[in-house]
Amino acid sequence: MASVFENVLKVHQWVYENSGGVVGHRVLFGNPTLLLRTVGRKTGQERTSALTYGRDGDDYLVTASNGGSPRPPGWLANLKAKPECEIQVGRRKMKVVARPTLPDDPDYARRWEIVDKVNQGRYTAYQKLTKRPIAVVVLTPVG
Repeated sequence: MASVFENVLKVHQWVYENSGGVVGHRVLFGNPTLLLRTVGRKTGQERTSALTYGRDGDDYLVTASNGGSPRPPGWLANLKAKPECEIQVGRRKMKVVARPTLPDDPDYARRWEIVDKVNQGRYTAYQKLTKRPIAVVVLTPVG
């Protein structure tokens, strides 16, 4: 069943990218989705990930849940190596700087609540599946 869901996510991302953002911002479960474009820390190649997001003022918040896997998603390591990246929200592209936050950050609980609510409690369920603390990544627009 997981592979079916993974394939649906891949198709969603493909449609989002290939429609220029006209289709894909709000598809799966009605959640708002952005495209995160990072540079591979080892390959130097551009990587794109479709991620559910929440808003905290001008910032965008994404969650490095990886479905509750013991390992964080690869895009998190890419952001730690090079925090300057790009996001696309619908048809709008913008440069951002990424900052991962963990439970020791004073704003983490508030940010977690924002993203978990947008994702209808799934992040709380994912956190129960793993011992690693799941990072909430703050994406701050530049300029």
